[in-house]
Amino acid sequence: MSTGIAVNIIRMLKSNVLPKFSSVFKKAFSKKYLLATNLTLSISLSGIGDIIEQNYEIMNKEIEELNFKRTKNMCISGLTLGLVCHYWYQGLDRCLPGSTLRMVMKKLVADQFIASPICIATFFLTLGYLEGTSKEVFIQETKQKAIKLYVADWMVWPPAQFINFYLLPYQYRILFDNTISLGYDIYTSRVQHEDS
Repeated sequence: MSTGIAVNIIRMLKSNVLPKFSSVFKKAFSKKYLLATNLTLSISLSGIGDIIEQNYEIMNKEIEELNFKRTKNMCISGLTLGLVCHYWYQGLDRCLPGSTLRMVMKKLVADQFIASPICIATFFLTLGYLEGTSKEVFIQETKQKAIKLYVADWMVWPPAQFINFYLLPYQYRILFDNTISLGYDIYTSRVQHEDS
């Protein structure tokens, strides 16, 4: 009896659910909706990363409860970073077309030396503005914290971006980027709020 139920569920999934999911997935990553899809991914995963980090801080008794304003600010930083990354990948593919090993290495160098500092600066500028940080405190915190993020960036992103640039078409890069970035988002939340 239970085998028959399982077979019926699998048939239903194959005939109804998977084609609909595939259709929605293709549409979301089409040229028409790609910006909205990329921004939604960036916002969502930045928020999820912060919630995971805050729950870790609650377990370690570093904070008492979830700070939803903090999560909202991290989501907004995900929005600004999503915009930067969306247009960065577009421009990068226009300037350095192709996915040969030589071209991928050029993209990696450009990504680490141009995009990474821009993304880190965007992150701190967005949160500094949202949190009403004074110019002096902003400069001091950015000097201290940006180095931590940039060092972590060098540990995570070169191998991840090699896969991204070598194997994936443009429209799936931010999906992959954000999947890898969930762990990095947890760390950025930690670095940004460790002195709060």
